[in-house]
Amino acid sequence: MEQERVEKARHIVVLADQGQGHINPMLQFSKRLASKGIKITVATTLSNSMAMNAALSDSIITFTSIYDDCSEGGLVGPGGFKGFLDRFQASGSTNLTKFIMDQEQTEHPVKCLVYDANIPWASKVTTQFCIAGAAFFTQSCATAATYYPLYCELYEKTCLSMPSFPVMTELPKLRFPNLPSLGSSTGRYPPIIMHILGQFDNFEKADWVLFNSFDKLKEEVVDWMKKLWNAVTIGPTLPSFYLDKRVENDDEYGFNIHKPNSSSCIEWLDNKKTGSVVYVSFGSATNLSAEQIAEVADALRQNNITFLWVVKPDEQSKLPRDFTEATSEKGLVVTWCSQLEVLSHHAVGCVISHCGWNSTIEAITFGVPIVAMPQILDHIINAHFLEKVWEVGLIAKANDGGKGVTASEEICSYIREVLEGERAEEIRKNVTSLKEVANEAIDKSGSSDKHIDEFIAQLDPVYLRHRSNCN
Repeated sequence: MEQERVEKARHIVVLADQGQGHINPMLQFSKRLASKGIKITVATTLSNSMAMNAALSDSIITFTSIYDDCSEGGLVGPGGFKGFLDRFQASGSTNLTKFIMDQEQTEHPVKCLVYDANIPWASKVTTQFCIAGAAFFTQSCATAATYYPLYCELYEKTCLSMPSFPVMTELPKLRFPNLPSLGSSTGRYPPIIMHILGQFDNFEKADWVLFNSFDKLKEEVVDWMKKLWNAVTIGPTLPSFYLDKRVENDDEYGFNIHKPNSSSCIEWLDNKKTGSVVYVSFGSATNLSAEQIAEVADALRQNNITFLWVVKPDEQSKLPRDFTEATSEKGLVVTWCSQLEVLSHHAVGCVISHCGWNSTIEAITFGVPIVAMPQILDHIINAHFLEKVWEVGLIAKANDGGKGVTASEEICSYIREVLEGERAEEIRKNVTSLKEVANEAIDKSGSSDKHIDEFIAQLDPVYLRHRSNCN
């Protein structure tokens, strides 16, 4: 009976968490699997499902809603972020369970759940149905290695020793975010950090732990993690159009938290010289203070450079009153854009970034030097690696006043250094080299491509093992 089930089409459900930085890499991995003949259903909130159905109407992926965040308020509903998590777990787990049960009687029974490791109840679903499970970690490999000892301390576990190589032991102190509380805590870590560290429970129960990275980017860290989990690098998870072009109709992520001003951005860039534009973006989730935005604005005003600056709609009011008009001859301020189109444009010479993992790996994949302005947690880890390990950018450090604000003079200095300073040529050489390695990894027979093929080849044996252990 089980052998008959294996012979049916492989069906994987991908359980995506809220937020653009979580959804897009998992969506790209889904497209890659679907292009190799796997049936994929992406399970997420109703608002996300509607947005992706509209953007990817001709996709080979299907979407299903497991939580109606539209009527129940989503992140801004009762109880704030904690309330959303509780409702998502209650409705999401029930509806996902029903969906998987309904598939049992079809030609496409679900054999594997690929879940965002940040969803605490996800691995319980794989256990309930005796199917394979893969935890998808949306931050970097080095971030996982950094968080892991904190997890061991929090849950009083005996864990493998922290990596001893210098790149990890020399990491600067992490800054905790100012985020909504997830409940009270009397321990060492804020509640939000306890929530983040809970991902490692899903790691331990997973058959695979997937990372949006590639082997040669952090070989020592990946090798260390393989002693703990079945760690698999499957990135970079960018649309195929910008990489190997082997996945049809894959030229965008398919999910944007804001409406992009892409056409105006690209038309504007088309009239600029190669490598002349500084692109400034702090991602979809980072919320800069008015003081920090003023310092960035002052740095861009002072420098004799051309810039494209993404200032999200809810941050527009923080801009200096006359900034946009006063700098209109050399700069363009937009509320959102297609970062892929911008970073791949010949006019962009460097990017000022918060160094979230998606933005970091995108810049690397497109060969764009980085001026790093890390804000919290994994930003700091990623910035450390890009300056100290890969040497593809420089960190514009925050002041010592405790506010974490980077002064305009510091930003100015590092823009000049990355674009035309003594280290500029070496930085461009290093990031160009990494670009080549990133593209090779996901191309046919590259390291990440092989890992994806191995993951697919292991699906049936792992699924059968789980089913046999349940019977």
